[in-house]
Amino acid sequence: MAEASGTARDPEAVSRFVEHFAAQLVEAGLARMPARVFAALLASDAGVLTSAELGEQLKISPAAVSGAVRYLSQVHMVSREREPGSRRERYRVHGDQWYEALTNREAIIKRWEDALREGVISLGAHTPAGRRLEETLAFFEFVEKEVETMMDRWRAHREKRFGRG
Repeated sequence: MAEASGTARDPEAVSRFVEHFAAQLVEAGLARMPARVFAALLASDAGVLTSAELGEQLKISPAAVSGAVRYLSQVHMVSREREPGSRRERYRVHGDQWYEALTNREAIIKRWEDALREGVISLGAHTPAGRRLEETLAFFEFVEKEVETMMDRWRAHREKRFGRG
């Protein structure tokens, strides 16, 4: 397999990496097929593959590629784009996909916080369940602030190390 950069690659080594990394993502809670598609995109030099290329590399059906990409798009881990001069779509993983996916979770965390606040009021702050919900709410508020601070530090670190902001 030769990538767009012209560098020869060992297809078996690429496949081993993709499957190993996908297994780690599955262990962390990502569904198997989206994990495999994401790992394959991440392992491609261009960071872009068509549905046919993904299907061929991973030995999966077009429907499996479509479902995986739909999920990965919804969680902002990949984007869809048209191949220039073609009706075919290709899928791109971006260098910033990790923190984009993480920061896009903020909206979800905010909704959880709102629901937990309502729960504390509904159950009563002085009941065992209310205190448990209040502690859970405090945890999510803490995490939200820490993620924001961490992302600012990451951007500064990335700029220093990779020269882009």
